Formats: sequence, C-alpha cells, structure tokens
Amino acid sequence: MKLREMAHARAGDKGSIVNISLIAFDVADYPLLAEHVTAEKVSALFAPILARPVERYTIPGLGALNFVLHRTPAETVTRSLHLDAHGKGLSYVLLNMEVDIEGDRRIG
Repeated sequence: MKLREMAHARAGDKGSIVNISLIAFDVADYPLLAEHVTAEKVSALFAPILARPVERYTIPGLGALNFVLHRTPAETVTRSLHLDAHGKGLSYVLLNMEVDIEGDRRIG
C-alpha cells in the first residue's frame, strides 16, 4: 500500500533542512503509521540527499509524524539543479513510499 492511501503530507524547507509531516486521514490509523513509517525507513528512502539520518517526532494527538531531513549542502533548494528539490516535492516522494500493511485490518 502507498502511504498516500492513508495519509497526506505537509512540508517546508529552509536551506538544508526539510520538515515533512505525515498526517493520517483517519486518526485511528495513526498507530499503523507510527509502527510502519520509521526514521530508518525514511532515511533509506532519502539516503542519496541526506547529510545525516532522519529525525522522527510523533504527534499522536494530531495523528501525525514529523520527519526532519538534513540535506547535503549540494542538495539545498538554492543550490541543487534537481527539478523541484523543495520540501513539497519531497513530501510526494514520501507519500509514494510502499508500506506492507495490506493484511492489517485496522486500517480505517
């Protein structure tokens, strides 16, 4: 299942730091997000552009996870030649991530 099927994202960036919040459509699905979308998995997803591992913060009251990405200096918004290196572009990459929760009937 793609994350976009159970969550939406908001993002922002400033220089080499990007924040991506992953928010469950249904707060009842938050435990699944917290279980399956780890800092390690997000670090692996974005490994080519990271200067260090992703930091993850949990916001259970909002049914959300917040990820902080520290990009390498060559990957900042103002220095990269990549198309749409902005945080919102990266949030779509996260939403396209596959998670193995198909058999879990807890999904709202």
